Amino acid sequence: MDSSVLFALGLTLFAGLATGIGSLIAFFASRTNTKFLSISLGFSAGVMIYVSMIEIFFKAKDALTNAQGEVVGYWLTLAGFFGGMIFMAMIDRILPKLGNPHEVKKVEDMDEGPTNDEYARLRKMGIFTALAIGIHNFPEGIATFMSAMQDPALGIAIAIAVAIHNIPEGIAVSVPIYYATGSRLKALQYSFLSGISEPVGAIAAWLFLMPFLSDTLFGVIFAGVAGIMVFISLDELLPAAKRYDEAHLSIYGLVAGMAVMAVSLVLIV
Repeated sequence: MDSSVLFALGLTLFAGLATGIGSLIAFFASRTNTKFLSISLGFSAGVMIYVSMIEIFFKAKDALTNAQGEVVGYWLTLAGFFGGMIFMAMIDRILPKLGNPHEVKKVEDMDEGPTNDEYARLRKMGIFTALAIGIHNFPEGIATFMSAMQDPALGIAIAIAVAIHNIPEGIAVSVPIYYATGSRLKALQYSFLSGISEPVGAIAAWLFLMPFLSDTLFGVIFAGVAGIMVFISLDELLPAAKRYDEAHLSIYGLVAGMAVMAVSLVLIV
């Protein structure tokens, strides 16, 4: 395993374990900083959308047109891009409604102690949420890993964006598990475990995709990565940011994320 693979795997591990940061926030913060979360989630969406549409999509297109010709290559790029979106949409459709990872949770929810008959329901909710987030994070791990293997700077930007959006997911797991078990440790463990699927996705990409990587396969996968990240941004990050939102802060964060990513790409070039 060379240093580039270790670096890419390390980035996915960092992004995945950010769910644990959300868990720690739930335990040690007195209130949810909604302004910070709204701006941060908007920023993460801005980074993902900009880098997907401006950088990743066209790198995929260049690889596919070089390998398959202008017309076939462009159609394959579109198929990969929208295929990535459909893939994420299918995952969202099959997830249990009770464990929807898009549901916003706040630290203040921990102040609303459950009644005795709610403990079992809360435990089930927490486990389903952890499972749903784990399934949801698997393709994100593939996306982060493949991006980092192609361009380390690009991988860093994506890993940071994914990590930011994993923080409120950690809160969503921790709140019901803590109330169901009364254990901060168990809540933290479930939160971390839900993020482990991200590096698992990266390892799967390394074991099953990298050995067969060609320009065509790379282009299709990279186009799919762009579609996955755009879907996550539109279906998950921006709606969550708006639910935390105060006076369009999520949109300001979105624009800031795009601007930072644009400047970064210029400086890198």
